[in-house]
Amino acid sequence: MADGQNEVLDSSAVRVALWRALHVQADPPAHVFEDEVGLRLVAPDDGWRRRPDMDPQGTSGFRAAIVARARFVEDLVVEAADRGVAQYVVLGAGLDTFAQRRPEFGSRLRVFEIDQPGTQSWKRRRLVELGYGVPDWLRLVPVDFEAGGDWWGQLCAAGFDPARPALVACTGVTMYLSKDATTATLRRLAGLAPGSRLAMTFTLPTELLDEADRPALEATKPQAQAAGTPFVSFYTPQEMLALARGAGFEDVRHVSGRGLAERYFADRTDGLRPSSGEDFLMAAT
Repeated sequence: MADGQNEVLDSSAVRVALWRALHVQADPPAHVFEDEVGLRLVAPDDGWRRRPDMDPQGTSGFRAAIVARARFVEDLVVEAADRGVAQYVVLGAGLDTFAQRRPEFGSRLRVFEIDQPGTQSWKRRRLVELGYGVPDWLRLVPVDFEAGGDWWGQLCAAGFDPARPALVACTGVTMYLSKDATTATLRRLAGLAPGSRLAMTFTLPTELLDEADRPALEATKPQAQAAGTPFVSFYTPQEMLALARGAGFEDVRHVSGRGLAERYFADRTDGLRPSSGEDFLMAAT
């Protein structure tokens, strides 16, 4: 893998990038989402597809869920840009590759990626090494969350204009945060300019998952604990909607993972379907 990776990237960010690439390489077309840029950033060993968590059959539900949420968010970005929104914020960006895959949006959007300083420094170096570079419309915003870093202040210092509407995406993050931290984030985002939208994923309690998916979630919990990224918070849809309303959002709705499955996988004949467990909160100012 690329030099220094283990020092700055958590295993979940790497896994997501590899699952995106595996969807392109192992699943038949049409592909729900095409992204092999993350694979190039990670630069894993040649045997990466033999990793236990890359088993094409055993992890197909997780892989499908990852590409479904990525496609859903990217559809939202395109829609937002078409209606004149010019700011896109990715909270907990990890190895997000929108800016590299969709450079045609460079003249229409300013993209802000927020993540830990080590991750941002490593990613900046890899983007330069691979020839993508970091264009002016892409702002990598390093925030030391563990030290109580002020992500909002850092975001504004990077050029974000709070007086203009924005699309904010926060995916695969809330399960690692306390409910107080998620509530505080929602309160801050509820103060965005009118016309702003938030897309935030949350993880369902085990009892709300499809029965076939429950063992996989339970098996994943100790693995996340061992990797230093334990699952902390689970939400029912009603609880998440109430948190958003309490934070100040007036227009909130729930988009289920099952709904995304119907949207993006209904016509597939290979049996690929997302596992249950992750839903979306959609909120607008």
